[in-house]
Amino acid sequence: MSETKSRTLATVALATAAAATAAAMAIVPANAAKPGMEKCAGIVKAGKNDCGTAKHKCGGMAKTDADPAEWIYVPKGTCEKIVGGSVKEAMMKKGSDKK
Repeated sequence: MSETKSRTLATVALATAAAATAAAMAIVPANAAKPGMEKCAGIVKAGKNDCGTAKHKCGGMAKTDADPAEWIYVPKGTCEKIVGGSVKEAMMKKGSDKK
């Protein structure tokens, strides 16, 4: 294989790896792991939700504005101040008492 083809393949491989990493990072909302954040449902614009619901598996897939099932992360205490917003508790917290 020529040196030019080798460089081209290496460049393509590097670009593919970078794109895959960026795509994987885009799946996890930036605020997901930050302390002091809570899920706020019912205030999301279509296509701007942070994560999946029973209707779909991924963020950015909300079909309508202000869907009560769709949510985004907001600073704690903010959701209760927004008309139509409701704090969505984490499923693990609700089910953690059951054995």
